[in-house]
Amino acid sequence: MSAGGAFGGNRGLRPVPPEKGVFPLDHMHLCDMEKKEYLNCLKFAGHKSEDCRHLSRKYLECRMEKNLMAKQDMSELGFGKISDAKTKSEEKTEWTVEK
Repeated sequence: MSAGGAFGGNRGLRPVPPEKGVFPLDHMHLCDMEKKEYLNCLKFAGHKSEDCRHLSRKYLECRMEKNLMAKQDMSELGFGKISDAKTKSEEKTEWTVEK
């Protein structure tokens, strides 16, 4: 038998958050517009994420600005430098969300 608490948790030990992978939820909906734009783009692009990379970047930048995730260089998150930001997907019509 385990010596942990309910559902296998350790009692008395303080949980340590992971470095990456889990970040605060946007309870205040600070980046909802960026999220909706990205999801709308995915819907119309047949769920091809490469066509919506520019909106993914915009969403992550919003989360960093609002302290919903740690600030990192975008190249560490798989994005090129700002000068490389113009991709073929950005040249297409921007997907917008109705307010």
